Amino acid sequence: MSQGPHHTSSLRPTLAALVLLLLTACAPSAAQESGGPELAAQAPLPTVVPQGARLIVGDPATKVALQLSGEIETFSFAIEWANISGGPQTSEAFRAGALDVGAVADIPPIHATWTGLPVKIVASKFRKDPLAHPTYELGIAPGVHVRTLADLRGKKIAYSPGQAQGALVLRVLKKAGLTKNDVELIELPSTGDVYPNALASRQVDVAPIGGVNIKRYTAKFGKDGATTVQHGLRDDPAHLYVRTETLKDPAKAAALREYVAAWARASRWIHEHPKEWIDGYYVKDQGLNAADGQYLVDQAGEPDIPADWSEAITRHQETIDILAAETGNEPLKAEDLYDRRFEPVAAALKEGA
Repeated sequence: MSQGPHHTSSLRPTLAALVLLLLTACAPSAAQESGGPELAAQAPLPTVVPQGARLIVGDPATKVALQLSGEIETFSFAIEWANISGGPQTSEAFRAGALDVGAVADIPPIHATWTGLPVKIVASKFRKDPLAHPTYELGIAPGVHVRTLADLRGKKIAYSPGQAQGALVLRVLKKAGLTKNDVELIELPSTGDVYPNALASRQVDVAPIGGVNIKRYTAKFGKDGATTVQHGLRDDPAHLYVRTETLKDPAKAAALREYVAAWARASRWIHEHPKEWIDGYYVKDQGLNAADGQYLVDQAGEPDIPADWSEAITRHQETIDILAAETGNEPLKAEDLYDRRFEPVAAALKEGA
C-alpha cells in the first residue's frame, strides 16, 4: 500500500486555485471510474467489494491504529493513505478529486456544503461523558480576568471561521447570552501552537485550545497567571465524510462500508490498548513524550459509537442554525448531511459483529 500525497501550502493562492481547478475538471466522475451504473442514493449498500476497488483515505490516526493492531493488511481493496487532516485540507483534496474519505469534526461538512461541495457523513463517534472529557478548554491570557462565561464580555477572542474552534466560540457566546457585538473576534488559524502563542503575547484574551496545548499552556505560563476555563458544552463529534459523488460508485460504496467497520474497530482498539497507542502513535508518530501521550489518552476518555444518529443530528442542527445566523448562509437540514445507510455499520461492533 502506497503512502498518499502530502498536502503542501507552498503554492501561491492564485496558482493553487488554478491547479485545483484543472485537477477538478480532469477528475473522473464516479460513473467514469467504475464503468458501470451509478448506485442510487437510497439503494442498499453493496456488501461485496469488487476486485480492483480502491480508496484514497485521509485519516492518519486510524492508519496508525490499524498498523499497530495488525489489521491494515486485511482489507479486501487497495488503500492509498493521504497525509491530509482537517476541514480545509480535506475539502481542497475533495475538490481536486484527490481524496475519497476524510476524518473531521462537525463543521467541515457544513462549510463544504455551503461552498458548493456536496458531502455525506458516513460514520460518527463521540465521547462517553463528554463534559468530563472536553476536546477544548478556553485558554485565558495571563492577567486577564475570566472566571465564568459572562466574563467574556468585552474580551478579544481568537476565532477561526470554518473550523470546530470557531463554531465553539459562537456556541459559547450564545450560552453566555452574548453576541459577536459584545466581544472582539480576532481571526486566527487554529493550527499548531498559534492560539497558545497568541494568548501568551496578549494578542488575544481568550482562545479555545485543545489536546496537549492545554497541558503545555498552563505549565508554561501558569506562573504568569495563565489559566483555562471549562466551557460546559459538548464538543466531541468526530466524523468520516465523503463527496456525495463518491457514493454513486458501487465499488467505492462497498469499500467505504468495509472501511467504516474497520474504523470503528480501530477506535475501540485505541481505547483498549492505551500503552501501545501512546508509544506507537503519540511518541513514535507524533513526537510527543509518554507523559503527554498519557494526558491525551486520559483526556479523550472512552469512545461512543452510537447505533442511532438521531440525537447527534439534532445537536448538529443546532450548530448549523447558530452558524447560519452568524454568517448569513442559508440554514441547512442536518439530516441531509448524513448517509444513514452507514448508521448500523460501525455500531455493529457493539453487538460483536
